[in-house]
Amino acid sequence: MNFRFLSPALFELTEAAEYYETQVCGLGSDFLEEIDAAIERLLNFPKAWSMISPPFRACSLHRFPYSIIYKEESLDEILILSVFHQHRDPMSWQRNL
Repeated sequence: MNFRFLSPALFELTEAAEYYETQVCGLGSDFLEEIDAAIERLLNFPKAWSMISPPFRACSLHRFPYSIIYKEESLDEILILSVFHQHRDPMSWQRNL
């Protein structure tokens, strides 16, 4: 299975990683590693996370207060719509649609 980011989701990812890197050297890399691990989990088990608004699901990170909002675009592709900070307005990720 493959994945791809919508442009706004890629921007959110980059912005968060850069922010964490400015806080503590290496924390941005840790954030990206956590994102990679979460993507690996959702690629292996795409239906494991709850639907937040059909057909969209949210996979939470373990160490950081972020969720990956995604949907199965086809049998072999996951579309990542948002790298969403969990303390923001819960519906703000929908602006990426």
